[in-house]
Amino acid sequence: MKGEKGITLISLTIYIIVMTIVIGVVSFISTYFYKNVDSLSNDLNPLTEYTKFNSFFSDEVNHNSIKILECKENFVAFDNGVQYMFVEDNKAIYRNQVKIAKDVESCSFDNSIKNGKDVITVEIKIGEQEVKKVDYTLKK
Repeated sequence: MKGEKGITLISLTIYIIVMTIVIGVVSFISTYFYKNVDSLSNDLNPLTEYTKFNSFFSDEVNHNSIKILECKENFVAFDNGVQYMFVEDNKAIYRNQVKIAKDVESCSFDNSIKNGKDVITVEIKIGEQEVKKVDYTLKK
């Protein structure tokens, strides 16, 4: 017994049991992780879509001397050739012909004058978010 080398059947069985437990724990944790990542991405998608729309629209109304040519319930056109349109069939908002926001439940544009300046009020609902009502004041 002086020169015994190698592993016994009992130690091999213990190694296999320990490895099985480790693999089980890692798979449980990774499954839990991926379920939470999917849930988080579903929650962030509406916020991302609203942010994309808001950045495009804010940039548009902040141009100097921009004027509104036409403003309807689901459509607004500016004198620089840019128009924003909500298409209910696609549940999307388009800037000219390019889709800038998807999964939009409702969107409406309204034009008014407050304190002598043109104001566009946008009511938008994306996904499960609450309706956001934002006033955009055009620069003169």
